[in-house]
Amino acid sequence: MILTVTLNTALDITYRVRSLRPHTSHRVTEVAERPGGKGVNVARVLAALGHRVTVTGFTGGATGRVVREGLTTVPGVVDALVPISGATRRTIAVADERTGDTTQLNEPGPTILPAEWSAFQEAYADLLPGASAVALCGSLPPGVPVGAYAALVRTARAAGVPVLLDTSGEPLRRGVAARPDIIKPNAEELAELTGSHEPLRATQDARRRGAGAVVASLGPAGLLALTPDGRWRATPPSAIRGNPTGAGDAVVAGLLSALLEGLQWPDRLTRAAALAAATVTAPVAGEFDRQTYETLLTTVSVTTEASAA
Repeated sequence: MILTVTLNTALDITYRVRSLRPHTSHRVTEVAERPGGKGVNVARVLAALGHRVTVTGFTGGATGRVVREGLTTVPGVVDALVPISGATRRTIAVADERTGDTTQLNEPGPTILPAEWSAFQEAYADLLPGASAVALCGSLPPGVPVGAYAALVRTARAAGVPVLLDTSGEPLRRGVAARPDIIKPNAEELAELTGSHEPLRATQDARRRGAGAVVASLGPAGLLALTPDGRWRATPPSAIRGNPTGAGDAVVAGLLSALLEGLQWPDRLTRAAALAAATVTAPVAGEFDRQTYETLLTTVSVTTEASAA
């Protein structure tokens, strides 16, 4: 079982419009609504790949009930969310059919009370003995300590469970110091962590800060990985247009699934890059186009990178 942690769960709502124009009214052509938050998206992709997944984090209010109901429809995913008094947030994605671009609006999360944070930590520790890997994903809602991910990384490491961390800002900075097995920042998050906008130099700095391996999402440029076994860049054969929401979550799912299947790093990166690109072609986060994915598995290029000077 893979455990995914989403402390700031959401109800993801996607609107499709023919053309998004500021200061005008729009007729929505399609609406999609589903459980969301980064770890939930990771879980959905993992389940589609055939892995058993348990989802934990916080949920509350009427929106939280909709999230939990939605999880019951996802085969292979077990709901272990911890109830809170506040209301789960919503995120709104507006997809422009004309350009293929997506505008994202994310509500703030509910305030987590100290007793609720303590209850989550107990639930998390109880779930770890049955987990083969853990993904810690996304932002922290108000009330959760900024060092929360660092504490959760240490708990997983003490239990002997591999842990991947995918967050940003100060939670990432503190989390890296707790020595997660893998971190997966995007280019902006990596630069914020290290102060360097040169990706290879920045991945080296991030690894020196404590990460076992660093896999950076570089958008259309693919993935850059610095691991104990070497340095690689994985790129799709061409830029793929679509909705990029959830592409980074697909990378996490690809890395964890390949890790548990015993694949070597180049094959892990091939899977992760193929899933990310196939997610861009899907209509909503947490899904991927199966045909695109299977095609890209044979066409993603993985090359060795030289060390930064």
